[in-house]
Amino acid sequence: MLGPTGVGKTELSLLLAEHFGCPIINADSRQIYKDIKIGTAAPTAEELARVKHYFVHTLQLDEYYSAAEYEKDVLRLLDDLFKEYDTVLLSGGSMMYIDAVTKGFDDIPTVDEVTRMELKQRFETEGLDQLLAELKLLDPAYYDIVDKKNHKRVVHALEICYMTGKPYTSFRTNSQKNRPFRIVKFGLKRERENLFSRINQRVEQMMKDGFLDEVRRVYSLRHLNSLNTVGYKELFKVLDGEWELSMAVERIKKNTRVYAKKQMTWYKHDADIHWLDADKMSSAEMLKVIGHEIDVE
Repeated sequence: MLGPTGVGKTELSLLLAEHFGCPIINADSRQIYKDIKIGTAAPTAEELARVKHYFVHTLQLDEYYSAAEYEKDVLRLLDDLFKEYDTVLLSGGSMMYIDAVTKGFDDIPTVDEVTRMELKQRFETEGLDQLLAELKLLDPAYYDIVDKKNHKRVVHALEICYMTGKPYTSFRTNSQKNRPFRIVKFGLKRERENLFSRINQRVEQMMKDGFLDEVRRVYSLRHLNSLNTVGYKELFKVLDGEWELSMAVERIKKNTRVYAKKQMTWYKHDADIHWLDADKMSSAEMLKVIGHEIDVE
């Protein structure tokens, strides 16, 4: 079960898991971390009690974790779960995590800590333009196609180049891997206006639930990649004295809406997704459609 942030995946996933009597594997790259429950809209204690969840609140904020590691960990878990369950539900909005399990990644080496910290420091001190110039020399093919404003992709490509002595593109085959299980993808969608309204309301509710206090508790760790995400970045500016709280809340709403649009753009390229319109279908109707599709051999 996938879809943009704020669309209503959590409740439908709980109903699905209860219907099939199966656990949920979380596919949200931030809900994996501990201590940031409110800002990531993680399942509540009551929701976790309803259905067994995996990959929720399992990592410390300073632990490095990648989509490639997630792929390996989930596949290992599925080997065990399918001995007990006929159906397992993967649910979340992190596009890379969903693709990692359903399509697989190229066997790109895991970056060691020394290389990762060295490139991180160089980006901070030398800037993106210098790293782009080096990428153009070391891997001109990837330089031609990379989003040159996305420093994470530029840095990661250089990490691989320096660690292996080979161009990053030499590890990219983009071939989909075969899985020993059947995959059925369902996406939840809403009309743009309704989705954006839900996002705005959710941000307001998060603030009422104590989001700013949560951000205060992790403020000393604001340099960590796990906190480099919408909501935390804006409220860190409030605590730094750079922004007023009202301005930060509006920016969180806007940046969350922008992220939702990016998610939908990503999903458009996946023809295997069966879309369900949450504005036009009841939960019971969606359960019926999904149940029928799952039962089809």
